[in-house]
Amino acid sequence: MPDPAVIALALLLDLALGDPRWLPHPVIFIGRLINRLEKWLRNNVRQERVAGVILLIMTVGATVAATWLLLRSAGYLHPLAGFLVAAFISFTCLATRSLHAESALVAKALVAGDIGAARVRLSYIVGRDTGQLDEPEIWRALVETVAENTADGIIAPLFWLTVGGPLAGMAFKAISTLDSMVGYKNERYRDFGWASARMDDLANFIPARLTALLVIISAPLTALSVQGALKITLRDRRKHPSPNSGHPEAAAAGALGVRLGGASCYGGRVSLKEFSGDPVAALDERAYQGMLRLMYASTLIMASACIVTTLYLKGSHVLPI
Repeated sequence: MPDPAVIALALLLDLALGDPRWLPHPVIFIGRLINRLEKWLRNNVRQERVAGVILLIMTVGATVAATWLLLRSAGYLHPLAGFLVAAFISFTCLATRSLHAESALVAKALVAGDIGAARVRLSYIVGRDTGQLDEPEIWRALVETVAENTADGIIAPLFWLTVGGPLAGMAFKAISTLDSMVGYKNERYRDFGWASARMDDLANFIPARLTALLVIISAPLTALSVQGALKITLRDRRKHPSPNSGHPEAAAAGALGVRLGGASCYGGRVSLKEFSGDPVAALDERAYQGMLRLMYASTLIMASACIVTTLYLKGSHVLPI
């Protein structure tokens, strides 16, 4: 069940630890499962869309079953053990500090004038080609990826942890990992990854819109423009090719007074996205730092709302001891 203490501890662990390399992450095991299932399904199921649906069901089902078994086993040992395992699992669903840390490495290289290192670092956290990007385009990519990942790496997991506890949180993580591995529109995955991509769109539908609302609320708290955030969200949220990403990006663009979108290159192919926002301010370190403030403010507001909601649903009984 969703537990306010679990959510609070998970967020504190995320802010304190991020994603340390020494700590085994569930996404690694989910990714290995997806790779093995893909090979088996491609060899045994002729219809790629059918194979993709089976991949989605088996991956999410196995992830939820393993999570349930781990929680159940820990709970049998002691209720406190169950609580701590639930908090750890929930912590692995969040990406606040790691998003800051990875993007900050790019920003640090740019500020130091090492555009080559910035391009390499950026390639670790975005899907677009980074080898030829100039400084403003790198700042744009940073702002866009922090805005998008605030939605699907922080707000969405918090939302699903509130709806269904660690089981729902890990189900979302499995769907997100599937989308990142097979949810492409290229020849190999257009049909095979269709179900995973559509399920990811569905799982992020509410969180993406919540993120835009949170960014609007956060704007005046972070010395940014609430009027701009509201105006650009209403005007530009549907311009993005993704049904979800445009909402947080439009809100961020309006709050920061920058223009996002334009040409990006993926696998050597140029992709044109409609512009979002107005170029009132430059895309630079100041815009990136403003985006980080929006990310943290949105996270804290969302976490507070989740804790209050689960407290209300759970009553005064918080710790399972």
